[in-house]
Amino acid sequence: MEYINKDLGSYHLHMIKTDKFKTIKVKVAFRRPIVKEEITIRNILVNFLVQTTNKYKTRRDLAIKAQDLYAAAVSSKNDRIGNYINTEIMLSILNDKYTEEGNFKKALDFLYDLIYDPNVIDNGFDDSQLQIILKSAKTSLEGLKEDSNYYSLIRLFEVMDNDRPSSYRLAGYLEDLEKIDSKNLYKYYLELLHKDLMDIIVIGDIDFEECEELIRSKFAQKTFKKCRSSYYLDEVKPRVRKRVVIEKDDNNQSKLAIGARLTGITKYEKNYPLTLYNIILGGGDDSKLFRNVREKNSLCYYINSVPQKLDNTLIIRAGIDKKNIKKTVTLVEKEMNNIKKGKVSESDLKTAKEFFATAIDSLLESQAGIMDHYYMMSLLKTDDIETRLKKMNEVSLADVIKVSKKVKLDTVYCLEGINNEED
Repeated sequence: MEYINKDLGSYHLHMIKTDKFKTIKVKVAFRRPIVKEEITIRNILVNFLVQTTNKYKTRRDLAIKAQDLYAAAVSSKNDRIGNYINTEIMLSILNDKYTEEGNFKKALDFLYDLIYDPNVIDNGFDDSQLQIILKSAKTSLEGLKEDSNYYSLIRLFEVMDNDRPSSYRLAGYLEDLEKIDSKNLYKYYLELLHKDLMDIIVIGDIDFEECEELIRSKFAQKTFKKCRSSYYLDEVKPRVRKRVVIEKDDNNQSKLAIGARLTGITKYEKNYPLTLYNIILGGGDDSKLFRNVREKNSLCYYINSVPQKLDNTLIIRAGIDKKNIKKTVTLVEKEMNNIKKGKVSESDLKTAKEFFATAIDSLLESQAGIMDHYYMMSLLKTDDIETRLKKMNEVSLADVIKVSKKVKLDTVYCLEGINNEED
C-alpha cells in the first residue's frame, strides 16, 4: 500500500494505492469549526446534495445514473472531529478494469455534479425537493428519544459538558429545523464552498499521476484556506464529587452512561498507553468490566468503554436493570481504582496488545477504515500504521498504570427504564 498527500493549495489530495479491492472510493470532505446553530442546516444540506441535482432532479434519476456507472454508490454524512464539524460526500465505483475504460472519469463527473451543480431555482434550492427532506428530518428528530442507546449518550454529554462541542446533538435540533428555507440553505451552501477547509481522499488500484490529473481538472478550487483552530477541546477540571443524574424512560432496559475526564495527559499517552488502558478496562473482548461486572456479577446486559481523545474524555456504557444502577457504578469505580493501584498483569497487557493488532488487521481489510486512518493521520499529525504497531508494542505496564491515574470519573447518567420489574 502506497500513500501520497499533496497540498494543492485550495485543498489536500490524499491518494492511497492498493490492489486489495475491486472498487475505487472517493471522499470529498469539508470542515470548519463547529457552531451549534449550524448543525441542523448542515445536515439538511448534505442530504439535499445527494438526493437531487440540476441534472438529476429526483432520487429515481440519480439511481438510474448510478446504474449506468455500473452500480456506483453515493453516500454522505456529518460527524464531529473535536472542535470541527466534518461533512463527507462519498462515491464508490468499480475499477475500470472490471467495467470499461473511462468509467472512473464519468463517475468523477457525477460526483462533481452532486457537489457543484445542485438543484437551484431563483437563487434558492428547489423547494419541492427540500420539503421532502425537511419532513423526513422532522420525523427523525421527533423520534430521537426512541433510540435509548443514542439518547442516553446525548444526555450524558449535555449533563457533563453543557455548551461545549461534545454536548452538541449531531442529529440536529427541531427549533433550528423550523428556520430553514430554500434561500438560507443555498446561502449556507455557498459559504461552505467558499470558507470550509477541504480534502479529497481516493483509494483503490489507481495510477497516482492519472488520478491527480483527473482530480485537478475536475475540482479546480481557487480559494486558499488554512486551519486556524485546534481540533482538541480544552481540558476541563473533573468534579471533586461525581455528578449523578437519573431520568425516567418508558422502556424495559435502563441505559447507563458514565463520563470520565482525562487530565494532564500527553499526546503520546492518548495514542498509546490510554488505548491499551481502555482495552483492558472495557474496550476488549476480555476486559475487566466485561468479566467482573457483566459475567461474574451479572449486573448488565452489555458494558463497554471508549476514549474520546479529542474531547479529553472516556465514556463507559452499559445496559442494566434499574435496581442495579448503584451496584454497577460502584463496581466500575472499583475496576478503575484497581488498575490505578497496579492490580493489572502483564498478561492483561499482552492480551490488549494482541487485541489492538487484530483491530489494525481489520482496519486494513476495509477501504473506508483505511481512508479514515490516513485522513485523521493528516489532520491530527498522528503516526502511520507501522509506527503505531511498533510504539504500541513498546508500551509498558507502568505506562498503563500511570495513564490510568489521569482518568477521573466525573458524571454518571442513567436513562432509567420505568418498565423494569422490581424484585
